Amino acid sequence: MFNFFQGYNLLFASSLFSSYMDWFHAFNCSLLLGVLVFVTLLFFYLIISIYYFKSKKIEYQFGELLCSVFPTFILLMQMVPSLSLLYYYGLMNLDSSLTVKVTGHQWYWSYEFSDIPGLEFDSYMKSLDQLELSEPRLLEVDNRCVVPCDTNIRFCITSADVIHAWTLSTLSIKLDAMSGILSTVCCTFPVVGVFYGQCSEICGANHSFMPIALEVTLVDNFKSWCFGNIE
Repeated sequence: MFNFFQGYNLLFASSLFSSYMDWFHAFNCSLLLGVLVFVTLLFFYLIISIYYFKSKKIEYQFGELLCSVFPTFILLMQMVPSLSLLYYYGLMNLDSSLTVKVTGHQWYWSYEFSDIPGLEFDSYMKSLDQLELSEPRLLEVDNRCVVPCDTNIRFCITSADVIHAWTLSTLSIKLDAMSGILSTVCCTFPVVGVFYGQCSEICGANHSFMPIALEVTLVDNFKSWCFGNIE
């Protein structure tokens, strides 16, 4: 049943939390599809059976009981995995091995590694004449945010001017960056690769030209990258 919704699922899950979100989405779709089929069949059965209400004695109290028990049972089936997901997300926020401060500007991002003194940089979108082979248009940046895999990382997101939104679909992250407010989100990345996103808040004329490029690499490669970029 879950494979039926692969075309409607989230993008490739690149973090543990996004993979759980993907499973929960497929679970809800399967559950709601079953409810829709059941209600549709029951509806057509009552329409076809013209003499149903004349030939049967309906106990309304029993009917009201069923109409209360079944929706409650469905809500309980949704509540258990939902609360488990919220509990897991809360545990992720308790501790982190690396903190990255993300600041939105008009129209670029700034990254600062709080645990590594001197490691901070700006990230601008690459123009067409700067792109190399296989680099995506309007998504590649001159300075990627590089993080290690299998490490719980805390992203602290804020803004220096208007409201932005730090959004990475494959990580199930969409957090507004607001001036004077520091929003946090924690992630663990089990997959090595480069993941792209964009600002999803209309922040001005060049709103569509401030992409996000997050590169997840091995710990040794991350250490080498840090030493090469410390100012």
